[in-house]
Amino acid sequence: MPRGTTLAFIALPLLALSLAYYAQSSSSLLGPAPHLGTGLQFSLALSGLIGYAQAAVQAPFGFKTVEQPAQAVIDTDEHEYTLEPRPRFSRKIIAVGDIHGDIGNAERILQMASVVDENNNWSGKVDVLVQTGDIIDRGDDTIELFNWMEDLREQALAVNGIVLSVLGNHEYMNAIGDWRYVLESEKKTFEPRESRLQAVTTGWLADAWAENYTTATRLPLHGLLGPPNTDYPAPEGSVFARANAGPLSHAAFSFVHGGLAPTYPNLQPFPSAINNLGASLLHRLRERKPQPQPHPPSSYPGLPAGTTREEARLYGGDGPLWYRGWADEDEKKVCRLVDDVLEKTGTRRMVMGHTPQFDGIAARCNGKVLIIDTGISHAYGGPLSALSIEYTLEPVKGGGWKEQEIVKALYADHDDELLAVSTRDLEDLW
Repeated sequence: MPRGTTLAFIALPLLALSLAYYAQSSSSLLGPAPHLGTGLQFSLALSGLIGYAQAAVQAPFGFKTVEQPAQAVIDTDEHEYTLEPRPRFSRKIIAVGDIHGDIGNAERILQMASVVDENNNWSGKVDVLVQTGDIIDRGDDTIELFNWMEDLREQALAVNGIVLSVLGNHEYMNAIGDWRYVLESEKKTFEPRESRLQAVTTGWLADAWAENYTTATRLPLHGLLGPPNTDYPAPEGSVFARANAGPLSHAAFSFVHGGLAPTYPNLQPFPSAINNLGASLLHRLRERKPQPQPHPPSSYPGLPAGTTREEARLYGGDGPLWYRGWADEDEKKVCRLVDDVLEKTGTRRMVMGHTPQFDGIAARCNGKVLIIDTGISHAYGGPLSALSIEYTLEPVKGGGWKEQEIVKALYADHDDELLAVSTRDLEDLW
């Protein structure tokens, strides 16, 4: 039985017990505070069961839960001893930008960032890998790269890790039939398995994009806010609605390929408003019969018949696949606009690729905008880089929590760079 299934099987009855206990408790989910006068032994046992159930339930979301030493508290009025477990949470995230057909440099970067081991298998040393699109084009390693990403996805899942994959404008270009950046040598790598046109429209690669890739990602930093791609605002009745409206409400990052333009109308709910449009556009592209011959040498096929205005705008200049404003426009101008986009998307920082930064990962607006395409493919020859995000939520003696984000640029050929540090003191999580 897979580890996640086993933990869930063990955790469910414990969770049911903890819920009955929690109904009488005023504490948060992270640290129940027994105060029912049940006696020391029962309080100790019940608190331990609750902590275990919580850890098991949260494990599939890739969190490392470290139980702090239990603190016995004396109630001077009731003369009862109680136990208040206060778990510490941490999450390590690595994000990598445009790869563009270069598996050698991609392997070197993921080894450097400790995502994979020397055999290029999932190392278990990070919790989440996010890749922000444009794996395809400009190089010959399309098949190897996408197969490797699927292998890593399965390996990560087996140990409660997560691989999140975002589609870039070049993935969409290939599905549409715009092959201006496809090398002739790369086309030959698809033979004799099947034609490249079939692979990117109705075949194995198109299947992977439809099943395992999104156009936008919202990654909560803490499991209380829900798993990856939990919408903000949370829909009415969602079990995550309370947390997403509380002190942790914007403890999340957005990841897209190009950028979330201030003028783009489909920012809420985020990310499903964008991802639903992306899924519907890809479905239209897959359903074309016959599939148009790619350009060049044939004429540019354009978007398929029946494409809606919103789908067309998704692929437009201010859509999340092509927008470059956060990278190219004057920083003072964009920084006046960034908070509104972050507020709408329920995030603290936005991460994007698409616009190469040959001096290294760019942090703008005090790290609220992070541009991680550094031209890592040999087609560009830029610095080999990855973005590192370390998130912790620690209990504070006497009550409350300390929350911290440390954002760094990691480089294969020179020293890492600290991009942003943010520390917050929280009285409670609700």
